[in-house]
Amino acid sequence: MKRVASILAGLVLALGACAPAAPRNTGVYLLLDTSGTYANELRKAETIILYTLARLEPSDSFAVARIDTGSFSEKDIVAKATFDDRPSTANTQKRAFAGEVRQFVEHSESAQYTDISGGLLQAIEFLNEKHPGRKTIMIFSDLKEDLAKGYVRDVPLDLKGFDVVALNVTKLRTDNFDPKEYMSRVDAWKAKVEQGGGRWRMINDLERLDGLL
Repeated sequence: MKRVASILAGLVLALGACAPAAPRNTGVYLLLDTSGTYANELRKAETIILYTLARLEPSDSFAVARIDTGSFSEKDIVAKATFDDRPSTANTQKRAFAGEVRQFVEHSESAQYTDISGGLLQAIEFLNEKHPGRKTIMIFSDLKEDLAKGYVRDVPLDLKGFDVVALNVTKLRTDNFDPKEYMSRVDAWKAKVEQGGGRWRMINDLERLDGLL
């Protein structure tokens, strides 16, 4: 009996040793608000993108997408890449990525509406397909959602295992009259993310990005 137990224990250990290791790579999806005057903030977003590119490693994935009228779409992805194991190839990919972002920033047009929820749904789908060990969605926006007529976004966000980071959440003109509008807007998104199982953070001081990733 002891011999059988010993054999079974050995099999369990062997099977455990053969189990695939959990992925350690990172997936990042950055949503860029292009509505109204917020389009003027895109130069700051470019700095964040370059910072992120410098810190991502081989096998990591990165995508940048604009938030516009209907953002639940691949067509809104400005640049995307999964970086190669070879450093020289990865550096070439990063230079190309930065070039695509620069072109977008220089020629971007202001969007009439702001479909943040659709952008989040697209980000979740993209990162889930990549199967990274760590998933981060960054939202560069004032967090004011404005949906065009006919767009429905009352869909729960499945954000288990996701970090969601709001960046550069600027105050609107109306927020100066009633600061509660700003605070309630931030609190509403925080609650939505946490209800979906995600972790929420907000970074407004873009000089202090050390803990971003």
